[in-house]
Amino acid sequence: MTQAFDAAAQQTLLESRVADALDQARQAGADACEVGASVDQGVEISVRLGDVESVELSRDQGFAVTVYLGQRKGSASSSDASEESIRAAVEKAMAIARHTGEDPASGLADAELMARELPDLEVHHPWNLSTEEAIELALACESAGRDVEGIENSEGASFSSGEGVRVYGNSHGFLGSQRGSRHSLSCVLIARDARGMQRDYDYTSERDPARLASPETVGRRAAERTLRRLGAGRPRTGRLPVLFAPEVAGGLIGHFLNAIAGGALYRDASFLCDSLGEPLFPEWFTLVERPREVGGMASSAFDNDGVYTRDNVFVDRGKVASYMLSAYSARRLGMTTTGNAGGARNIRLEAPLTAHDDLLARMGTGVLVTELMGQGVNGVTGDYSRGAAGFWVENGRIQHPVEEFTIAGNLRDMFASLQGLGDDIDTRGSVHTGSWLIGEMTVAGD
Repeated sequence: MTQAFDAAAQQTLLESRVADALDQARQAGADACEVGASVDQGVEISVRLGDVESVELSRDQGFAVTVYLGQRKGSASSSDASEESIRAAVEKAMAIARHTGEDPASGLADAELMARELPDLEVHHPWNLSTEEAIELALACESAGRDVEGIENSEGASFSSGEGVRVYGNSHGFLGSQRGSRHSLSCVLIARDARGMQRDYDYTSERDPARLASPETVGRRAAERTLRRLGAGRPRTGRLPVLFAPEVAGGLIGHFLNAIAGGALYRDASFLCDSLGEPLFPEWFTLVERPREVGGMASSAFDNDGVYTRDNVFVDRGKVASYMLSAYSARRLGMTTTGNAGGARNIRLEAPLTAHDDLLARMGTGVLVTELMGQGVNGVTGDYSRGAAGFWVENGRIQHPVEEFTIAGNLRDMFASLQGLGDDIDTRGSVHTGSWLIGEMTVAGD
């Protein structure tokens, strides 16, 4: 399908290049240095109405050098990992460091925090698939959706498959590397009725292609999701409970993680500054990180500072239990890194789960949100206002689709009024969650 990608050979080459860059920085007079390198190769295929629209073969490479002269820092990057390019990057990083101001928080993470055990987390599953076979998968997906009665048109189906290697090393003597892969298939369909057109989609994404949903399943689910949106109106305006479907509930977790991220905290740009130990969610709610989960979509044995990753508890029985910190943000806050340079990895909920129909019954009358639009979330105040689409629920039963309305509240109030979590867990990303039932929000429709 593409030029053969020898992951083992690429890993060996990048490890050698990283080691060379570290040695060059030492010889140039750097007090400390860290180097990151990566290479990724893949294919993306788009089809529409039974025809191939595009076949894109990609190969991306990156190489970044950061040097420290005392507490002065200089960084340079390149898309070329040749020896000449690495030498130039080191020289440029050194020149930048000589002209920057001192930052007391700069520098490598402490040597004793470096990852020492680098287990195989089983995140590399290459797929030896020809371009023709990949095209057939995309065509089969779209065809299965278009064959469903009521589907009028298609925005197409897409297939992607890729693998890569990332390497990180620093002058503490740490050198870590990891191979990875990701494969996905999606479909977007269109239906029409007297009120107009509606569109919706479905997708599957996994590291291991053997775990992907079949093309036919993805196409049919996309059709079902599209058809159920026909006849949409607007909900009534009022203070109502809101049930976030799993595909959008993950965004609520994302807003929380952004608010406890070190960068937002030390800039005093988060509504959760100084919130450790504060009750934020119901007592039955616990949120954890499992970065070394075998096969996880974001699994890694080390973070972007080379620090060993470990299970973290961000919310413990409703209370904020930990921030999400890199070495730099931890120093700015006078704290210790949590191994989260580069973000959170594999977020999981530990809480009682409720069947979806029981959540609807508990809600009574309100809206089920399946799509969100706009960027109306203020990370400093926690104010939340988004355009939405979904379904009107009355007496615990879905009545009809709704669209062109907004939901608004404040994240603190929304988290505190969480009434239940669904057992309909979406496992397609690094955040695994089911539906979230929020007790009350402002719904603006008619």
